[in-house]
Amino acid sequence: MNDTAPGAYFVPLEPLPDGTARFRPTGHTLSTWSGDMQHGSPPSALLVHALRRHQARPDTRLTRVVVEILGPVPLTEIRVRAWTERPGRRIELVVAELSAEGPDGSWRAVARGTGWRLQTADTAAIAHAADPAIPPRTADPSPLPDNSFWHTGFIDSVDWNWLTPLGASGLSHAWGRPIPVLVEGLPLDPIERLFLIADTANGVGSKLDPAAWTFLNTDVTVHLFRIPDGDWIGVSAETSYGPDGVAMSSGVLHDDAGPVARVTQTVQVRAR
Repeated sequence: MNDTAPGAYFVPLEPLPDGTARFRPTGHTLSTWSGDMQHGSPPSALLVHALRRHQARPDTRLTRVVVEILGPVPLTEIRVRAWTERPGRRIELVVAELSAEGPDGSWRAVARGTGWRLQTADTAAIAHAADPAIPPRTADPSPLPDNSFWHTGFIDSVDWNWLTPLGASGLSHAWGRPIPVLVEGLPLDPIERLFLIADTANGVGSKLDPAAWTFLNTDVTVHLFRIPDGDWIGVSAETSYGPDGVAMSSGVLHDDAGPVARVTQTVQVRAR
């Protein structure tokens, strides 16, 4: 696709009269599974962008976000609207929905995000992370396989530092640093950066050969107890496989100071 904004995943377009935001995806959003749909990471981060900005209050922040992928997100114009589902002074639930135009010309929802926003307070004196820290980045990381599957639009838009070979047994570790900004003209927010990497936990923790199996996630849930700092997001993840075509990816997300969140994904597994 003709990518006129190499430094961004999405180009903002003129909003609709009702305030609905419009965006054009760039080639950096391209999925590893298909040449005509987006990887789950950029739409997830765009939903977080909408959740974070909707009626934003400086005394609250996103804590738990669930992204439901309702269908393939195409490489065409997408629209995003957000609303408050459950208002509150100390706790509120906000929702964002991403829509795309279908073959019949009608617009349909292709992804939805819900986020709890909690009022913040000073609890620095009791701060504690239950999960162990990920190993630090190394000057000699394990390389991605040299094949076309792993070298596509979104994957190639991230600066990777793989600490564990793909498919290795046990917990796998990798660091990622998105190179483009999310929305052209806007700085990348720390939580948006986290969600650009969070959806990759399924791939980081996978034990399957993508030439023999497909493993697409239908959702991503992140419980964020600390806002990440810095350009790099670490992933420690592993996937558990059931006997009936369903798997679960679970892991921990990190910054250089340690864990910041836990992530889970439901995964549909099929032999090619």
